[in-house]
Amino acid sequence: MSKIIGIDLGTTNSVVAVMEGDQPTVIQNAEGSRITPSVVAFSKTGERLVGQVAKRQAVTNPENTVFSIKWFMGRRFDEIGEEMTMVPYHVQPDGQRVTVKVDGQSAPLTPPQISAMVLQKLKQAAEEYLGQSVSKAVITVPAYFNDAQ
Repeated sequence: MSKIIGIDLGTTNSVVAVMEGDQPTVIQNAEGSRITPSVVAFSKTGERLVGQVAKRQAVTNPENTVFSIKWFMGRRFDEIGEEMTMVPYHVQPDGQRVTVKVDGQSAPLTPPQISAMVLQKLKQAAEEYLGQSVSKAVITVPAYFNDAQ
């Protein structure tokens, strides 16, 4: 039977854990840290970077380093005026929804797509730790999120 993991998908950092017996165990990522920055970047060559390696290149490649994506989750473009000015990457509308345009990607990315990249990294860390595939997870969301978010 596959283990169920718990993920705290944070605005700044994310964490993955699993119950071992009656105790939760926070799982380390590939870099050996118990927290993973909720950052996704695309290098000049188009390579996707997630977590600490993405955060490290934010200074040299800010337009292609996406962080704080939860600010835009489930919100319409006309709702994000102030938040949009606080990030160096290009936030744009796609109809009513918010998207992010980064170099090396053929189409703009949505906040759920960016978040899924962070979730994939956490899932991979859990699978490596557990030595088995993971197909179920409980993911936290902020109490103030509405249904769209």
